Amino acid sequence: MRLVHESADGDTRTLATDVERADSLLSKVKGLMGKSSLPEGYALVFDFGRTSYRDVHMLFVRTPLDVIWLRDDEVVQVKTLDPWRGTGVAKADCFVELPGGAADGVEPGDRVSLDGG
Repeated sequence: MRLVHESADGDTRTLATDVERADSLLSKVKGLMGKSSLPEGYALVFDFGRTSYRDVHMLFVRTPLDVIWLRDDEVVQVKTLDPWRGTGVAKADCFVELPGGAADGVEPGDRVSLDGG
């Protein structure tokens, strides 16, 4: 499974090839807490199935993260969060956590989706 970015002008690129899903309450609460690094090409997808305000905190996360909030695969917000103190929130049905810098070039209005999953 891979995470694919399609820009508003139609260019497509792979953001991640090592994709995990946070599919239980425990995995959604834990997220990437305790991680000091992430491999290149990694993504953790939090799919909630309905739109609401989704917040992300960096407590106990020791590496910078790029977070992409999505609504029906459309990017609504992208933010780089600093270790330990970063926070972010957006109205979304899904968000994706990636290593810091991996979402460079992803903009609101673009599309991000799972391929092969």
